[in-house]
Amino acid sequence: MELHKIKELADKKGKQIKDLIEETGIKKGTLFNYLKGKTPITLEAFLKISEVLQVSSLELLSFVQNIELDAKAAQFLEKIGPNKDIAQKVPENVNVMMIPLVNQYAYAGYLGGFEDESYVEELPKIPYLADREYKGNYVFFEVKGDSMDNASYESYLEGDLILCRDVRQDFWMSKLHINKWDFVIVHKTEGILLKRITDHNVEEGVLTLHSLNEYYEDSKVHIKDIAKIFNVVDVRRNKSRR
Repeated sequence: MELHKIKELADKKGKQIKDLIEETGIKKGTLFNYLKGKTPITLEAFLKISEVLQVSSLELLSFVQNIELDAKAAQFLEKIGPNKDIAQKVPENVNVMMIPLVNQYAYAGYLGGFEDESYVEELPKIPYLADREYKGNYVFFEVKGDSMDNASYESYLEGDLILCRDVRQDFWMSKLHINKWDFVIVHKTEGILLKRITDHNVEEGVLTLHSLNEYYEDSKVHIKDIAKIFNVVDVRRNKSRR
């Protein structure tokens, strides 16, 4: 039984089991079944526990060596570190994407370094579970500020991690899919902007940027002043913040 080991590790990190339940979003009964060996732990649950306790996946695994992993968890952990017992269970159809993270404190650095492959390689990476292999370049941005928070289900909260897909520049010359996505705009002088685009004037090359928070006014930017455009495709949020 691994429950007492998790309690010990959580205590070292200033957490309690109730914090683990709230912050991972895993139900108490489900979590206890994982840690008592009644149910193989899923990869998503394993990574959430690792994230909340601020330990690497392999460090967590070494702490709870007898925990039973489901197939996806076994596949992922075998990829990032040798484990012969896990390797025997590995399926071939699991896709775990390791995505670069640009946190709030890295905004300025990203603006100056996004074209430098070595800079991007040095960014921290976090796993994202994909149901298939996705094409294109992806980045996680940490949301900064409250301009996209209107207290509705659409809101992006400060500290949210948003998964974004790079929109190639040759697509900027035609109408962007503004009714399908929200966007991260990497502006050459204004920095990294999370916005909703309400109008794309293709002839003039002008985008109208809208904030969900009514205290922020709409603004217009020209394509020539933009370094990168990303679609927002997913959001990762701490479950205890709502």
